[in-house]
Amino acid sequence: MTQAITDPRNQTALVTGASTGIGAVYADRLAKRGYDLILVARDAARLNTLAERLRAETGRTVTVQRADLTAAADVSAVAATLADDARITLLVNNAGMALDGDLLTATAPDVERLIALNITAPTLLAQAAGKAFVARGAEGQDGGAIINIASVLALAPEAFDGVYSGSKAYLLTLSQSLAAHYAAKGLYVQAVLPGATRTEIWERSGKDVESFPAEMVMAVDDLVDAALVGFDARETVTIPPLADEHLPHWNAMQAERAALGGVLSRRDPAARYAGPARA
Repeated sequence: MTQAITDPRNQTALVTGASTGIGAVYADRLAKRGYDLILVARDAARLNTLAERLRAETGRTVTVQRADLTAAADVSAVAATLADDARITLLVNNAGMALDGDLLTATAPDVERLIALNITAPTLLAQAAGKAFVARGAEGQDGGAIINIASVLALAPEAFDGVYSGSKAYLLTLSQSLAAHYAAKGLYVQAVLPGATRTEIWERSGKDVESFPAEMVMAVDDLVDAALVGFDARETVTIPPLADEHLPHWNAMQAERAALGGVLSRRDPAARYAGPARA
């Protein structure tokens, strides 16, 4: 179902991880489109600096909600904002982290923090926003939209750390499921799958993005601008680095996945599993 693009004036977008990188660029672009903003991150000083700039440049109302989305109480507070503020029509679930190492070399607390930030927080925020947007749509009003920032690593689990890649595969699955079940009820959901993008996440996880071939690394401004083209087109999955000549491979993969859906649950095991263990 294709949904109309509503006028963003008098609407508010809530952006997580807004203090830097992808979140900060989303804040900039959305304010320039006419959205008022609620900026969410841990670094209140950076948020306030960004908010002051965007107010001066765009005249939009920009508020700051300081939150550590690895903390349950802070997630609940942001979820309450999404549930209670009827002006909010867009959630950008961007906050995330990567591990310094992998599952076998990282500390258990770091793994727990990644799961909390990359999976638990965006799920609960999508739940709060989705309920509000669908209720609004049921009343005959414009619903709302959720943008989940996933990663191309959702499609390439062998490439890097499986905890990070798995968290992004989860967001892709969540987005596709929400889109399938609630598009007709006024909820638009977009999963954005960036490739390597020049942001601070690399340094924070002990990696050097400059070690990648230059042609593999996208500038954050280009990434967000491309993702917003996909948003305007109401794509369910937007992969900014995927070249046009490779798009048929993605489409074929989705078609094959859909075809498998009807044969994955059966009463009897497949014939290839009829072996001695079943004698």
